[in-house]
Amino acid sequence: MVQVVEDWFKQMPVITRSYVVLSVLTTVGCALEVISPYHIYLNPEKVIGQFQYWRLFTNFFYFGRLDLDFFFHMFFLARYCKLLEETSFRGRTADFFYMLFFGGSLLTGLVLLGGMFQLVSESLAKIFFLSNSLTFMMVYVWSKQNPYVHMSFLGVFTFTAPYLPWVLLVFSIIVGSSPWVDLLGLCAGHVYYFLEHVYPQMTGRHLLKTPGFIKSLFSEDDVVVFRRPEMDAGGFPAERVF
Repeated sequence: MVQVVEDWFKQMPVITRSYVVLSVLTTVGCALEVISPYHIYLNPEKVIGQFQYWRLFTNFFYFGRLDLDFFFHMFFLARYCKLLEETSFRGRTADFFYMLFFGGSLLTGLVLLGGMFQLVSESLAKIFFLSNSLTFMMVYVWSKQNPYVHMSFLGVFTFTAPYLPWVLLVFSIIVGSSPWVDLLGLCAGHVYYFLEHVYPQMTGRHLLKTPGFIKSLFSEDDVVVFRRPEMDAGGFPAERVF
């Protein structure tokens, strides 16, 4: 069992592996009271007034208490971050990192503006950690890039990948979670997909070019061999949500 987990971990591409490790260490560290969530959550006053700039990054690595919800989000983080990095961004590690950086910056800006001007009531002002929103963004981008993949939710009903974010959003509402966290991720994912794929086709201009200094940080030799998805009875790629 240990060998299986070790092999699975080693097969993760570099960005996915790093994000999962940092998320687990941060969440477990908070659970063991090694660090405090109060020192890492997104607080505009402390960022601007006390120069605690690390909060702009650390809030993306905390996933709450070590309960079923934590493992649920770890599953989606590891799965869809890995799928994006291995397929759509295969051989383009710097571009994938820039996608996460763009999404994280957009999410942070939305929350800060929402808290400052009290947009959509006080819901955005009450969001202190954006880890789940960034994960939802990755799910959205993957679903838009794989429109013909057939998926199954709890084995009850099937649908194609573009409906996955909406299925998860409805599921979050049913279990009593706030929809704003998922909606933020959906908005960030839609903005990225539009600027990266739709806008260039409409205008011939590509706005989201990865800066050269980011490309210099990564070696594109970390190429993971593309894994062909399992096919369903109709010859379409098939995936299971759970």
